[in-house]
Order: sequence, then structure tokens, then C-alpha cells
Amino acid sequence: MALRVAFQMDPIEAVDIRADSSFRIALEAQARGHELYCYTPDMLIYREGRVLAQAHPVTLRNIKGDHVAKGDAVTLDLAQVDVVWLRQDPPFDMSYITTTHLLDMIHPATLVVNDPFWVRNYPEKLLVLGFADLTPPTMIARDLATIREFKAQHGDVILKPLYGNGGAGVFRLDPNDRNLASLHELFTGISREPLIVQKYLPAVAKGDKRIILVDGEPIGAINRVPAEGETRSNMHVGGRPEPVKMTARDLEICAAIGPLLREKGQIFVGIDVIGDWLTEINVTSPTGLQELERFDGTNGAALIWQAIEAKRQGA
Repeated sequence: MALRVAFQMDPIEAVDIRADSSFRIALEAQARGHELYCYTPDMLIYREGRVLAQAHPVTLRNIKGDHVAKGDAVTLDLAQVDVVWLRQDPPFDMSYITTTHLLDMIHPATLVVNDPFWVRNYPEKLLVLGFADLTPPTMIARDLATIREFKAQHGDVILKPLYGNGGAGVFRLDPNDRNLASLHELFTGISREPLIVQKYLPAVAKGDKRIILVDGEPIGAINRVPAEGETRSNMHVGGRPEPVKMTARDLEICAAIGPLLREKGQIFVGIDVIGDWLTEINVTSPTGLQELERFDGTNGAALIWQAIEAKRQGA
């Protein structure tokens, strides 16, 4: 069945078509005969009981430098659309949160992927707190003395902003580091949010595994290896993707969290696993589909659309 599909995302003209998961999902939708529209979050509108978007119909091509043809902007009533994709990148700020409230008003009559209520209530670094037995020692706090105590206990820690993304603002503080107070001053000077501190996992030198789940089921994984001299493995900051197999521990983690993700309408999720430990559950704008497809041929975008089409048929 042909669906009307709108993507709420960062400008599609600027994406890297060889890496961007949103582009791959949209290209698969087009191949399946679905009608596509794109709009940026600032073009989402509430007006007199209706949720609208100033959107462009788009036709996609898998040609670098010539990957999208946009039609004239139209005022799209999102209640008349079958599927809306919530795919803009964080930061997970009040602008982002506001879009989830507006999209709540049309879901589930219009299927919003991922469910905006639970995206809002399950940001990446907070959802893992419900699975303390699967995660490394973790603290969320703003008070410097409390963070110092945690660091003294664990020695080598990772400090990062609670709502950051893409590896931005991530610092490793080893036992000899003297920068905690300065970093605390920096972070608290620009934000009222608490910080997240985790015990450093040496296994990150061998890679930070991104496991992709579709409707709660793992479909595959890639490994992201940090660049030489770098703690962060995010591909945005030079992490190298490589093929990897899921272990028994990986499957144990997925079995523990999968039912909750499925129940809460989180159709496309990417979790991060270092060694034997779950560190993040990414529900806002996960990545990794294209790398997985290149490495082992798994068409994750097709599996995602199969799940969505099944839900629309059952609506």
C-alpha cells in the first residue's frame, strides 16, 4: 500500500547520502512506492487545532551532489499523513521537546516514528538508568563535591553533558587529571542541566558497538573504533566503522530492553555497548543503517518499513 510520509529532519540537501540513515530510510520508502515530503523542525506549526508543516514534496536519487529534487512548498496537514518521521538531530533542547508535544497531537492516528511521547520521556542517557544491572557505574549530578566523590571512588571516569550528542563535550578524566573543577565550571556556566559521569571502560579502545533494533528486535551491529589518541568513538569525530558480530551478552542486553522499546513505540533504536556494558539507548535520531548494510547486506531500512507497514495495515 502506498503511504504519505513526511520527514521532520535537518535539511535534506545537506546530508551525506553515503552515511545518513534518514536518507536511506526515505530512499527505501520511495522504492516501496510511498509519497515523500520533507520539512525542517522550524516549519512545524500548530494553528487552531491543527498540526501543520510547510513541507516540500521530494524525489530522491542515490547520486552524490544531485540526490534530491524538491517541489514547491505546501501546507501539509499532518493529520492527513500516514507516517511522520521524527528525525532531526539533537540537541535535545526545548525546541526539540516542543516538536514532540505537537506531534503527540496527531499520533497514533498518524503514526509518528519514533513515538514522540516516549522520545521525550526516554532521552538517550536517561533511558539506560532503568537497566542499572546492564550499565557501568553511572551518576547524574550537578554538585561538584558529589561528582568528585564518584571520581575518587572509580578513578577513571567519563564526564559529559546529559543532553549532548555526537561525542560533543565528552571528556575522559583519568586518576591524574586535574580538570574536573574547570570543566564543571564550564558546563554549569552555560547550562542548568546536571552532568552524567560514568566509570571509564578500557574496552572502548577496541570499539563502541552500535546495535540496531527494529521494533525491539536486534537486526545487526557495527563497531566504531576510536581514532588514535581519541577516547570518543562517534563517527562524527573520526571513529572508524567496522563489521562486528553480536555476542551472547549483546543478545542478553537486547532481550532485556527490547520488549520495553516495542511497547513504547520505539521502532528504530540504536544502542551503544562497550565491552559487556550498555552505555546509551538512542531513540531520537539513531544512525548506522548504511554501514550495517555495506558490511553484511542487512537492509535495515526495509525491515523498518516492513514494521511500519504492518502497523498501518493493522490501524
